[in-house]
Amino acid sequence: MELSKKTTILLSPRLYSLLKRLAMSTNRSIGELIRTACEKQYGLHPESEALEAAERLASLHLPVDTPASMKRESVPAPEELMP
Repeated sequence: MELSKKTTILLSPRLYSLLKRLAMSTNRSIGELIRTACEKQYGLHPESEALEAAERLASLHLPVDTPASMKRESVPAPEELMP
């Protein structure tokens, strides 16, 4: 991943200390921790990851029927709810 944009954020001393400790214990940088947190929190994954996930889903051989059939199976008819 190319890192070419820079931003400055202000952290409380406590948060900075916690992130620094976590970074050291996981052998990562504070920047990497923050980038990962942003991706997870806001769903900001690279397009390539989304395409790979879609390909993995498409390759699954699941017992899937038509939408109408699945709806009949999952949503009871009114007469089933009120005999």
